[in-house]
Amino acid sequence: MKNLEDINILIELSSEEEGEVFSEDIQESINSLRTGIDDLEMKSMLSAEMDINNAIMTINPGAGGVESQDWAQMLMRMYIRWAENKGFKVQIVDILAGEEGGIKSATMTISGSYAFGYLKGEAGVHRLVRISPFDANKRRHTSFAAILVFPEITEDVEVELRDDDIKMDTFRASGAGGQHVNKTNSAVRLTHIPSGIIVSCQNERSQHNNKETAMKVLRARLYAIKKKEQEERMEGYAGEKKDIAWGSQIRSYTLQPYRLIKDHRTGIEVGNVDAVLNGDIDRFIKGYLLKKQG
Repeated sequence: MKNLEDINILIELSSEEEGEVFSEDIQESINSLRTGIDDLEMKSMLSAEMDINNAIMTINPGAGGVESQDWAQMLMRMYIRWAENKGFKVQIVDILAGEEGGIKSATMTISGSYAFGYLKGEAGVHRLVRISPFDANKRRHTSFAAILVFPEITEDVEVELRDDDIKMDTFRASGAGGQHVNKTNSAVRLTHIPSGIIVSCQNERSQHNNKETAMKVLRARLYAIKKKEQEERMEGYAGEKKDIAWGSQIRSYTLQPYRLIKDHRTGIEVGNVDAVLNGDIDRFIKGYLLKKQG
């Protein structure tokens, strides 16, 4: 490996009179090598059919109004930060803002090699405990949000999707995109009549592009249903469907009265909550993949 060769060269140079100059470079090279090894180790655990695909993620808050909606937005930011650190491309397909803050729902695509494989274990209910910034009495609140993760389906995968089964509505986009998106009915809402699945997209400026993106999300949702029927469960593709409430969480993020994040499936605990909320979730991802292998 090139990084290992670089480290050996720096170590040889460090034994000479200017050795101290290279100590920082050696540490950086070691850290880079460690990161590369971790990535290779995780990829070695990703051998399922769709692991290499892009991911489609939906985020929905539980009951609790602005509290849960703010938590859902915090999770969206966490996953965007994680994806950007991985060099993945993130596209927010559809987002519905809360009246007072946070989000009522969001759908985004995360594009990059093995994005779905990495993120499939994030599907489930996430629980937050904190002193509420929306409570004048500074009381502790518990909030929930649900994550669903689907593999983006490539054209070579057969998914039955008939035009007669799809109802398309158009409307004015309400999200980011400048004034242009609000002047035309460029946003698209697709309803798959047999299943009742509804998918919206308002990210693109043109109706055609929004429809194309919405169709990708719809194909992914229908594929997940197909796999559920085949395997009698959906855990490996979108997480088990549970109530977004107490007792069903896969991970708890406690900010008060102490600071700790715990994954209830693997037992992994992390005290640096700020780092995790800024996207440092590889420890949880790796722990889930190792547990599934075992």
